[in-house]
Amino acid sequence: MEQVSAGTFKAAGKVMAVHVAYRSRAEQRGRTPDLPSYFLKGTSSLSLSGADVERPDGCELLAFEGEIALIIGTPARRVSPENAWSHVRHVTAANDLGVYDLKYADKGSNLRSKSGDGFTPLGPGLIPADAVDPTALYIRTWLNGALVQEDGSAGLLFPFSQIVADLSQLMTLEPGDVILTGTPAGSSVAVPGDVIEVEVADPESGLSTGRLRTTVVQDRTPMAAYGNVPRATDADRINAWGSPEAAALPPRNQPAQDLPTTAPPPKEHSTAGLSVELRRKLTSVGTATLSSQLRRRGLNNVSIDGLASTQPGLRIAGRARTLRFVPNREDLFPEHGGGFNAQKRIIDSLHDGEVLVMEARGDPSAGTLGDVLALRAQVLGAAAVVTDGGVRDIAEIAALNLPVFHAGAHPAVLGRRHIPWDTDVTISCGGATVQPGDIIVGDADGLLVIPPSYAEEVVDAAITQEHEETFIAEMVVQGHSVEGLFPLDDRWRARFTDWAAAMPGRANQEGQAEGADTP
Repeated sequence: MEQVSAGTFKAAGKVMAVHVAYRSRAEQRGRTPDLPSYFLKGTSSLSLSGADVERPDGCELLAFEGEIALIIGTPARRVSPENAWSHVRHVTAANDLGVYDLKYADKGSNLRSKSGDGFTPLGPGLIPADAVDPTALYIRTWLNGALVQEDGSAGLLFPFSQIVADLSQLMTLEPGDVILTGTPAGSSVAVPGDVIEVEVADPESGLSTGRLRTTVVQDRTPMAAYGNVPRATDADRINAWGSPEAAALPPRNQPAQDLPTTAPPPKEHSTAGLSVELRRKLTSVGTATLSSQLRRRGLNNVSIDGLASTQPGLRIAGRARTLRFVPNREDLFPEHGGGFNAQKRIIDSLHDGEVLVMEARGDPSAGTLGDVLALRAQVLGAAAVVTDGGVRDIAEIAALNLPVFHAGAHPAVLGRRHIPWDTDVTISCGGATVQPGDIIVGDADGLLVIPPSYAEEVVDAAITQEHEETFIAEMVVQGHSVEGLFPLDDRWRARFTDWAAAMPGRANQEGQAEGADTP
């Protein structure tokens, strides 16, 4: 049997896909279309059996969809349903992968959510279309060896001939074009490490594509702020997983597809990671100095107060991700506190250098973090976790290489006081307002929230201020009075300038700070 190859992809001018085409899928979604509708996928999304597919950084909802793919053999323009099948050369297996976390950004086009590299694996075998009955094909999908999708072309709402004829009404279908004909019920979410297999077969002839095999891996490159970044609603989670139960969410009174699937519009702040250079500069100075410079710019209410660090000797800096707890109410906790709840979802989506900030209303009388979730945050590369609530397993957490700022240790579980409710929203923590994407810095003196637009200016001024204070300390050691020295008056500033010029390798003196704070 001929196999899918790189040459197959070179011949593909278009990749077209049907939205809902199987009766079982329509029943699962709660709506049945009268006629087929379509979307396009990039040809760069095509890949071979055995290839890996990356779950984009920041995404949680990479969904698989086993499908029967048609490959056009001869040009088709305004063909009838009766003649349409004669223009199909091959049938093969496909996996129509996509990330629901980016559907909101596509505004219905599915362009980014469905066109990632490797999001359309095909193969491995090519079944000759003229050797099979198009109404009697079977498709099966396995996730980690377990059968999760099984249906046949007899269960289609729209036969293959109708789909080909319909598409040809307005565009020429050319040799090599690929048509993905929809997925049956059973599509769900795959996570890194999962293996997805899809097979298409014709029981009558015994022909089979063999199993199309794809392994999910995790991408670690954050999506930049000059484009839409991943975000997902509970409605997205229900649609991706297939049901509220599978998504560990409460049952809904309305079908999943009727829930709003558009996430809130992107905020102006960014959750993109800090540059290496900015992180280096922020951790080279103390929060006391940064606080001084923020105050000089009118920002007085930017300290997260009353927390202790498990690693007080470490300085941290990173972009904020946020989690809000609400007070426990017994009738709400079963729906929002169990399963893969908001706390677990945000911790599982952390990436390198981020700081998770949690609002617990300053209540330390229950744990808002335990050793397992802290370990997960460390493994994912989080810079720190901050909570104005309590933590459990404090000895184990303190032994990790993850600074955790907290309001105290407490043995009680989360549900004694809190319900995890919202993620990546504006919160209050330790008396400070924190937005996703704000820059969090911390050391033994405490924690600060730096608006991203202030960061470069503030840290450069803080570096210069600490350079001045090094000079001031040396002068005090030599026996000089602090009068006129702290802060520097004109006479002492002139001496400082001479001192700095003779000390290459210290701080850059361009754009000096307005002066050190008075005591």
